[in-house]
Amino acid sequence: MFVYLIGAGPGDPGLITCKGLDALSRADVIVYDYLASDILLGYARPDAEKIYVGKIAGNHAMKQEDINALLVAKAKEGKIVARLKGGDPYIFGRGGEEGRALYDAGVPFCEVPGISSTIAGPAYAGIPLTDRTAASSVTIITGHEDPTKPDSVHNWNALAKSASTLVFVMGMKNLPDISKNLINAGMDPNTPAALVHWGTMPMQRSLTATLAELPEAAVREGFKNPSVIVVGHVVSLRDKLNWNEKRPLFGKTVVVTRSREQASDMVAMLMSLGARVIQFPTISIEPADDYSVLDSALDRLDAFSWIIFTSVNGVQHFAERLRAKGKDSRALARAKIAAIGPVTRREVEKLGIIPDFVPETYVAESVAEGLCRFDIQGREILLPRALESREVLPEFLEKAGAKVTVAPAYKTVKAMHNKEELLQALEENSVDCISFASSSTVRNFMESIPADVLKKADKVRFASIGPITAKTLEEYGFKTDMEPKDFTIPALVAEITKFFSKETDIESPYYQSLLKSAK
Repeated sequence: MFVYLIGAGPGDPGLITCKGLDALSRADVIVYDYLASDILLGYARPDAEKIYVGKIAGNHAMKQEDINALLVAKAKEGKIVARLKGGDPYIFGRGGEEGRALYDAGVPFCEVPGISSTIAGPAYAGIPLTDRTAASSVTIITGHEDPTKPDSVHNWNALAKSASTLVFVMGMKNLPDISKNLINAGMDPNTPAALVHWGTMPMQRSLTATLAELPEAAVREGFKNPSVIVVGHVVSLRDKLNWNEKRPLFGKTVVVTRSREQASDMVAMLMSLGARVIQFPTISIEPADDYSVLDSALDRLDAFSWIIFTSVNGVQHFAERLRAKGKDSRALARAKIAAIGPVTRREVEKLGIIPDFVPETYVAESVAEGLCRFDIQGREILLPRALESREVLPEFLEKAGAKVTVAPAYKTVKAMHNKEELLQALEENSVDCISFASSSTVRNFMESIPADVLKKADKVRFASIGPITAKTLEEYGFKTDMEPKDFTIPALVAEITKFFSKETDIESPYYQSLLKSAK
């Protein structure tokens, strides 16, 4: 029986603390808010119960009193509960109320602090809340005050005359009154001010104006909650410190259709470049239903002259099956190893094996042509791969005189996660790029998303990892806009970046530093 009150941070999933992730990964029950990132839920145990209790203006999934009672009830079932809250639980997060309810019920708990949006939002917009040249203190204020009340809880005279940076949260509705009250209390109408909407998130927006002009600018630019209001001379530092909004893919939305098991590197690279990423895995990697062919091959590994790996998944599932039979890479000593590309090669090297052959072009045709330069006539070749794959490679090798054993090591099945989020983004025409890393992702995507919805989203551009994938896309009536020369995920990300940004020198220190920051 224990409850963690965890600050999830302001939105960027990378800003949660190590202690917060550790608590999240051990919880039996996760009670989470609207502002807590979906990516963070991926750190939960697969069997953990997840309960959404989000509250946004005018739409409360659960009242605060009921949330308090839920935390107590789940804890008294003997469970570890993670209460995942946006920002910091104790900064306008009502975490104190939840903590008191737990104390009164005799439930042990701890608070895991999170980075507050009051600090992180301005920071991601290039606004430091303190600076030796501009401000030496900060005042954080709720903007969610009824302006019709005869007596304000705020001392506007003290706020207007202080040298502090003023940060108002939940104040967009009252922005005109906030501006008027500060000016009437003596603050210079020309004081620099700013708004940061969805700070730290890929859809972040910000603007600067004078204190007097800010309410009108907010209406003109369509700013709403969740936005942070910053008033003070630190705002003038934004031109030099606005690092986030200068990233090459900032403001762009990219859909990643790879399986969740494979997508993490690509997602991390795109996010490091500033993109909003919608993960829509169209395939899921699962164990094969029947291992009889692979098991038979593993029992006579000495008979094979070559073992060809055409994917990271093939290497991983082959190795798992090898270990299940009480063997390791020493059993492959008599066979030569081929890997379809550099990523697959690195996975093979994790087994302590350096591949004997990697083609210059990372497609099945190149593997087949390259192997034909070796003496494969009459040789046995093992091909551990997905249950359903292109037959180009085994057919080519058999025509060259080799005896090929195709051994299913795993299977891919259709998946449709985050479909509602993607459909909404397409209907809003806010998707900039849909990326495909294989023909199967194209086919599953097109079977999942109505063609009329896709055609109406005329802003969308398509990125394919190679010519085979591009050809499959053409079969559905869409052309590829981006296709890298090297058929790898880093090259695909680089091609997307070149297409959507002015940063065309992908070898530049700037570009490379952003990519390295994702690793």
